Amino acid sequence: MAASKKRSSLALKSLNHISRNCVDLAVSIEFYENVLGFMPIKRPGSFDFNGAWLFAYGMGIHLLQAEKEEDIKHTLTWKKREINPRDDHISFQCEDIVQVEKDLQERNIKCTRQVVEEGGIMVDQLFFHDPDGFMIEVCNCEKLPVVPLSTSVASCGLRRCASSKMPTIITTPTSSGDTITQHLQADYRASSEQYAMCV
Repeated sequence: MAASKKRSSLALKSLNHISRNCVDLAVSIEFYENVLGFMPIKRPGSFDFNGAWLFAYGMGIHLLQAEKEEDIKHTLTWKKREINPRDDHISFQCEDIVQVEKDLQERNIKCTRQVVEEGGIMVDQLFFHDPDGFMIEVCNCEKLPVVPLSTSVASCGLRRCASSKMPTIITTPTSSGDTITQHLQADYRASSEQYAMCV
């Protein structure tokens, strides 16, 4: 019996946005704009529900005003949750984790800090909630090299680097693994670099 042919992954380009339901739209806009540094952008006028679009760091945040009673109850339940680093979350890179922690404390935003060690590399992580209890992480995870687990994953990463408009690192390979790792590392950092070139 012939082996089935493995399907290729979807032809995706990049992350576009993350959507959040919120109890108080104005409060959430203030948080994402003034705490996380997102910029409000124009939202399609054809929408018949209340919301806001914001953009920064090469990605969008779409805030939706919760209107149904069950959505409001669900969001209010999230607001009461304790900080748990294993909860669903989005993560942002930072340059100075100490300064970020200080800024959060000055804003009276409760946060939890933890350190992850991998191969002698120390990675700092800060976890805190947005006004509706959704988890936010700020870290310096770019210290960790992006190392593929298999040849198929590595080849996929190289194809995507080559086909995208994002910057890649051109290297003189010492081995195929080294070249793959450096290409993936460039892809990992590319969205923030691309954003920096546009503003």
